[in-house]
Amino acid sequence: MKPIKSVCVVGAGAIGSLFAGHLGSQVSARVLVRRQEHEDRLNREGLKVSGKSDLQTPIQASMDPEQLGDVELIIIATKATAVEAAAQRLSGYFPDATVMTVQNGLGCEDVVAQYGDWPIISAITFMSGVRHSDVHVEYELDTETWLGPWAGRGASREMTQQVAELIKRSGLKAKAFDDVRPAQWSKLVFNSVVNSIGAATNLPHIKDFAKREKAADLGQLVFDMMDEGKRVAAAQGIELYQDPWEMNVKAVRHGQTGDDEYAHVFSMLDDVRSKRLTEVDWLTGAIVREANKLGIPAPIHEALYGLIKGIEHSWQQEDEGRRT
Repeated sequence: MKPIKSVCVVGAGAIGSLFAGHLGSQVSARVLVRRQEHEDRLNREGLKVSGKSDLQTPIQASMDPEQLGDVELIIIATKATAVEAAAQRLSGYFPDATVMTVQNGLGCEDVVAQYGDWPIISAITFMSGVRHSDVHVEYELDTETWLGPWAGRGASREMTQQVAELIKRSGLKAKAFDDVRPAQWSKLVFNSVVNSIGAATNLPHIKDFAKREKAADLGQLVFDMMDEGKRVAAAQGIELYQDPWEMNVKAVRHGQTGDDEYAHVFSMLDDVRSKRLTEVDWLTGAIVREANKLGIPAPIHEALYGLIKGIEHSWQQEDEGRRT
């Protein structure tokens, strides 16, 4: 099999920058950007990774995919809401590449497949970082990226394993699966619950998410909603790789000092606070759609999905009010 000598990252936020900064220590790293200033700084300064890694990586960046040459691996590391725009930019380029999607939720691979014939790897990552600038990202949480051939038009098992080994050689953590759906659904159920509840309550991942002493405790809602999601997965014949409730309890405790001041702010909560469209359609909405297909009730997911969509709609009302 042809070795991976170059990788192109699309979406140079925290996750994309962590991939580019680390993989660039092993192979040629290219980044497709949207701003001229971003292109110029990366080409001039490279990418610095601090925190759990200490790297200074040269980067070839461009706003034009044609200028990046041929690559063996493309990593789309945008939010789910930006995957279609990213796939459109890639359309017609990199015909010999494999594409790896690294998004929360379900359905991004289907979107990418509309714009090219690339073999696709489905990936889910738990690592996290803070993007301090266009050229500096801090590596915070050094947990695994799970990856496997997409069920629709998947890359080969050999290519998937090669990508996982490259990620590990670069200093990141990864685990390859022949069937990634049990892992993908584990994180889907976890994320669909904690992200939507966090966004609806304006709460980060505080200890209350795992508290179930009384009926009114927030952890009881989290538990019941996760149990609902697990039933949808089971109806599809998917045996979850990890239990979402245990993932929740572990995440609440991870890195905590007992002070909720240090609790993780969910991506959807950050979006709601900034009045940006969230990934709820790909998370909670995805479980609602799958439940409807199977004829399985999912009332808690439906309620949270509708609530977050209502919050998003309220911003449109505010904007219209300002214009009148």
